[in-house]
Amino acid sequence: MFIKMEYKIAVIGLGYVGLPLAIEFGKKFKVLGFDIDNDRIEELKQARDRTNEADLEGLTQAVNLAKNNTGIGLTFSSTVDDLKSSNIYIITVPTPIDQFKAPDLRSLLQASEMVGKILKKGDIVIYESTVYPGCTEEDCVPVLEKFSGLKFNLDFFCGYSPERINPGDKVNTLTKIMKVTSGSTPEIAIVVDELYISIIVAGTHKAPSIKVAEASKAIENAQRDVNISFVNELALIFDRMGIDTNDVIDAAGTKWNFLKYKPGLVGGHCIGVDPYYLAHKAESLGYHPQVILSGRRVNDNMGMFVANKVIKLMIQKGHKIQGANALILGVTFKENCPDIRNSRVIDIFTEFKQFGLNIDVYDPHADSAEVEKEYGIKLSKNINKQYDAIVLAVSHNEFLSFDFNAIKNGHGTVIFDTKAFLDRNIIDARL
Repeated sequence: MFIKMEYKIAVIGLGYVGLPLAIEFGKKFKVLGFDIDNDRIEELKQARDRTNEADLEGLTQAVNLAKNNTGIGLTFSSTVDDLKSSNIYIITVPTPIDQFKAPDLRSLLQASEMVGKILKKGDIVIYESTVYPGCTEEDCVPVLEKFSGLKFNLDFFCGYSPERINPGDKVNTLTKIMKVTSGSTPEIAIVVDELYISIIVAGTHKAPSIKVAEASKAIENAQRDVNISFVNELALIFDRMGIDTNDVIDAAGTKWNFLKYKPGLVGGHCIGVDPYYLAHKAESLGYHPQVILSGRRVNDNMGMFVANKVIKLMIQKGHKIQGANALILGVTFKENCPDIRNSRVIDIFTEFKQFGLNIDVYDPHADSAEVEKEYGIKLSKNINKQYDAIVLAVSHNEFLSFDFNAIKNGHGTVIFDTKAFLDRNIIDARL
């Protein structure tokens, strides 16, 4: 039976999800922010955040509470032994897909193994990483039991509360988004819910089971993915008709119940990944999803469509494709943030490369070293030449003030806008 305790929280994984969570909990409880990346730990100790997600004022406040021996506050460590004094472990590590579009649970299971080795009676392990329904109890719990020697729901307990962080969004931040919570027993569900209620201003929704909470996260993004795939397919159709998709959406949007999704590249750690987790689980149960995977196929091919459309426009304008200069503006998965995870801009780059273009990629938000490590692309530090083709791939605010005439190689330069972001008078085509 679980006994009410004084919360000593460890947040494991200090990326886009874990850091904001650690900061908010650190204002009310004793919190250890843990990450295996020691450089990340040292950066945070100096109140710097490469993701730009942290409320730096809140970070400083939480850290100072710990320094002033108030009994609460936030400290950081990359040493596993420092986790041992915690009694609530919140795991927020990445759960990507592999090259075959299958769930990659390595970080999640490694984190579970690490926690399992220091788990004590009465401890609670809460997962926030996006998974398929059943993953917590069927994949993670056995690892916790194996390495702790303890019995699930007798000696230790689990919860699941899916992250809802929207990278780059400074309005809908952690505390302002309703949080789904769950626990492995009815009593633990209450404890987990009350824990999150203490920091989530928007309130919580206590799901009836961990599996329901896991499924809710999976379908949030799968639904959005399918909706975007529909308008992306419309863009492919309307391109053949010679009409502008955004014009059609604006007209249809005058009806009160029309959902105004826009076409575009669908990347990032959630929308471009979560549907594969749901599909993986469905297929393991003998059901082969049709709608979910068809939507994924459409969205995964949009980068190739953009690149080929640009090539066709260049040919129409008389350009020699081999050796032509192309500029891609933006490499992050969304506007005004540095997050490059699962960016589909890479599909445009790869397709251009196969046509023999000389390609420069410029992004004022992305970290150059990270882009080169992840994708093998060297970002341009500045733009100081003329191009035969320019693709606006990400709608960073900085690109609105660009002087496109200064970087065009004459009147024949093709400008393609994937976000319907630029003035229509200066572009040749858009999604």
